[in-house]
Amino acid sequence: MSNTLTFKRENWLAKAFQKLLQNKLATFAFFFLIFEIIIIIMAPLLVPFDPTKTDISIRLAPGFWAMNSPKFVAGHFLGTDHLGRDVLSRLLMGGQISLSVGFVATSIGLIFGVTLGLLAGFYKSLDNVIMRFMDLLFTFPGILLAMLIVAMLGVSTLNATIAISIWSIPGFARMVRGKVLTIKEEDYILAIRSIGASNFRILFNHILANCMPLIIVISTMRLASSIMSIATLSFLGLGSPPPNAEWGAMIASARDYMWQAPSLIIIPGIVVMITVISFNIVGDKLRDILDPSMKENN
Repeated sequence: MSNTLTFKRENWLAKAFQKLLQNKLATFAFFFLIFEIIIIIMAPLLVPFDPTKTDISIRLAPGFWAMNSPKFVAGHFLGTDHLGRDVLSRLLMGGQISLSVGFVATSIGLIFGVTLGLLAGFYKSLDNVIMRFMDLLFTFPGILLAMLIVAMLGVSTLNATIAISIWSIPGFARMVRGKVLTIKEEDYILAIRSIGASNFRILFNHILANCMPLIIVISTMRLASSIMSIATLSFLGLGSPPPNAEWGAMIASARDYMWQAPSLIIIPGIVVMITVISFNIVGDKLRDILDPSMKENN
């Protein structure tokens, strides 16, 4: 019996992945994200031009859609911006900033949020203190809190990452705490406690293990929010400082040229939109698969 339970516990992620691939939209979103991440990781090897190099003589050159135009410059597949910088190169390198901030900020938020959520849910004496602090962070709208933190620390990619990380903590903590409060009252947890298992073993070997499906779902959706957050902060001038290429910053710098070269806003905007939607689609489907209350629908 124990071997069967162990086998099932070890394979829940593989089964979830199999169910994910049964949904065409989720499958497309998942493989699009894998492809995008691989391309962006390899961006330094793929970019045709230096993303920060300017050349005013070819500024606002159109992309492949206007190959027959005298303004088209060979090699610049997506055209150039108002400073003559290659849009494709900046898009690829900007993706490194956007995705790295998204993953790092989500990871930091996950580590601190999950830890605080576990402690708050498991130890009644810590619950009130931890959750009142989380409530304090929740009193600020997310992007406003991030803007406040960046304003205090200064404008930089690192500080924007820290701000988004802090913003991520309360969401993880609250969701995990709720799950822990349910799990710790289960019969098998009471049985484990009765045979003398330590609190550390119960908390990390059993309760945390059963929280993992929820954590994976929250993390996937939080990635989408983090990428949108760094794009928003950069658009407002509080994220990655120039001349760094970042998707939100690319949109912001193109505002004055939206009628002359609308592609400078449309292209990075579409990339941000598709990336965020893809993470949300995958996260939403994983929630349907991994949430026990929705198993009947799968």
